Amino acid sequence: MRIAVTALVLVLTAGLPSPARAAAWEDVIGPASFAGYGALESEWNYRYPWGSDHNGTARMYGSTTDHNHVSLSGGVLTLKATRISWDEGNSSADPHLPIRYHSGAIHAKEHVVVSDQFPNWEVKGEFQAPSARGTWPAFWLTGVNSWPPESDILEFKGDNRNWFNTFRTSSDVSSSIVGVSSPGSWHTYRAWITKVNGTDVDIHYYLDGTWVAKHTGKNFAGKPLWLILNLQMEGSSGSPGPTAETVYRARNVYIGRTRT
Repeated sequence: MRIAVTALVLVLTAGLPSPARAAAWEDVIGPASFAGYGALESEWNYRYPWGSDHNGTARMYGSTTDHNHVSLSGGVLTLKATRISWDEGNSSADPHLPIRYHSGAIHAKEHVVVSDQFPNWEVKGEFQAPSARGTWPAFWLTGVNSWPPESDILEFKGDNRNWFNTFRTSSDVSSSIVGVSSPGSWHTYRAWITKVNGTDVDIHYYLDGTWVAKHTGKNFAGKPLWLILNLQMEGSSGSPGPTAETVYRARNVYIGRTRT
């Protein structure tokens, strides 16, 4: 982890109040984590935190010796989903859909934990996201010890709309759905997360530097979160999915925080 210290952090962004807090700013993960496989593997783990399966029809593959579905080139991470032609059974995760694709996922080794010690966090990146029916790319935070909490910074579900979601419970959800012109071109997705009291946080979502929404994360404070980048398929994004390979690219992914 690299640490950059300043005497005072002033947060000045559109749509966000401007808290001035005597604090040190820390760079937790920076763009250099995609500079090569050694750098990637020092900051990120392959697949989901819980393994290879989740809520779609893609099974995640990737390791220090297998870069068919998680690859790097010129500071860009590429996750690639390919259709399989054989029966690989069903996903081990609810709703237990049949596995029809092999794909890629990574998750950060460092947890995001909004607390008195770390009251402000920034999570952002630049992405080329697929948006065809059956493609389900995401860049999201989810609880380490329980679900929810969850915050979806990037989520496309088979069309050109990004879903900024905050799950407080399975039925108490805020969603700000924003159309994106050409999701397959580079766009910046960002969340600024700040502690507002002993239990709650505010999450400010941005697209290409423009403030989109503020959601309240009730009971998010003090709960560690995984940051996950994955290319899931079908499920909530519709079916049938594509037969040709699908790619999801990321660069300049960043996590930073204030330390009081």
